This record gives sequence, C-alpha cells and structure tokens, in this order.
Amino acid sequence: MISRRTLGAFVLAASLGGLAISGVTSAEEKPLKIGLAASPANEAVRYAAQLAEQKGLHVKLYEFTDWVTPNRALANGDVDVNYFQHLPFLENAQKANGWKFSAVAPGYISWLGAYTEKLKSINDLKDGAKISFANDPVNTGRSLLFLQSLGLVKLKEGASYDATWQDVVENPKKLKFIQVEAQQVVRSLPDVDVGLTFASFVKLAGKDPADALVFEKPDNLYAIHWVARAEDANDPRIAEFINIYNTAPDVKKILTDLYSGQVGFSW
Repeated sequence: MISRRTLGAFVLAASLGGLAISGVTSAEEKPLKIGLAASPANEAVRYAAQLAEQKGLHVKLYEFTDWVTPNRALANGDVDVNYFQHLPFLENAQKANGWKFSAVAPGYISWLGAYTEKLKSINDLKDGAKISFANDPVNTGRSLLFLQSLGLVKLKEGASYDATWQDVVENPKKLKFIQVEAQQVVRSLPDVDVGLTFASFVKLAGKDPADALVFEKPDNLYAIHWVARAEDANDPRIAEFINIYNTAPDVKKILTDLYSGQVGFSW
C-alpha cells in the first residue's frame, strides 16, 4: 500500500488509478512502480512505459511535486525505482537520511542556463546585480561553480559541487545571491538580473529552454540516474524497462524536442 504521507505529494488528476499506465493487473503480474519528479522529461518515460506494456512489462508511474518525496517513496517501498536525480544529489540525500540506494544506470543530462528578462549578454551584469539559483546544497555548489566558470566569482582551491558560501573567496562585482526553491527560480526572473536554472523548469513555465545567455558545460556527473534500493538494484524488471527506454526509437527525439536541444544522453 502507498503510505498516506506519500500520497499527499502525488500530482493527482483524479485518483491514484489515474497515474497507472496499465489497466487491470493480475496479482501474479507485479507492476514495476517508477517514481518521478514533475518534469517535461517524464513524457519520454510515459512513452517507454507504453512500449513496455506492449512487451508484457506492466508499469505504474507516480509523479511527485518535489525532489524529496521520490526518495522517501523509494525508501518506504512505495516505488521500485525512481528517475529524477544526479549522483551528487543522490550522495547528499543518502548522507542526510541514511538511505541505502544504488544508482542503476545513467540517463539524460540537463545543464544549467543563465536566464534573464533584462540583459542581452552575461557581460552586461553590473556591480551589485542580483543572481538567483536553487537553495538546496548540491545546486548551491553547482551554481557557484557555474559562476566561477563565467569568471564572476572565485572559489577556494579544490571547491567542488558541495561548495558553500564559505568557499567564495572573490566576488569582484559584489553580486547579490538570492536563493529560492529550485522550482521558483524561473518565477524570480522579473525581480533579479539573472536566474540560474534548468531547461525543464523553463519549459514548465512556458518559456524557451534555449533562450539563455549562456549554458553550463555538459558534465556526465550530472546525468539523471535510475535509482533503486541497494537490495533491488538487480531487479530484472528495472533492467528490462531501462533497456526499453534506452532503445526506444523516439525517447531521444522527445527529450531533444522538449528542451530545444538543451539535453544530452549518457547511454
């Protein structure tokens, strides 16, 4: 059974049954339950799930509104695998909660873009300009590294994706950093000079994912991974579905079209 707490985070159109890709499933045919965070990229998973049904693999998709509940659902056994996080995010989540998960396989890669409603070039940033980005630990470090790559700040030697404010050693333009929930960065654009966010959120906001001043360089470290509980990492149903997803003829096309080309693939 799905826990009451977990159900509260689902995006429900009408009922839990509305999230199922398949119809009635016999007791002997245990469906593969996949947890997702709300994203346009889920369209490709839904497409693969339809193909899986045709091959006899029953699948149910559960979509959550945040980046916390998909892992809680996995830990609770409410889903068998989730697909929404990269390895640094997974590492941080496991340390914080004591979960024992396993990254089964890499998927697509989404990179940060510097989006704006005010500037025509990143070089137009003035002293004291406001920069917004996500407030979770991993995306804080990633955003600071992105700003360093643009020559806007300097971090202490050896700083990585877990960088924090304490690692900023130079900020010559005295940029003001405004951190909000990841999903809110796009909404902050009218109030800041630049927002650092992902194509998925830009797409959800009805904007063009390709319309950024500059993009982060793609890095396989940030590929979204299929993640399962450690003891279930070799579940053949998970392997079968990932194979269907990776080899389906239109998965890459769906993702490329959704993100206006601002997406890469690690398989």
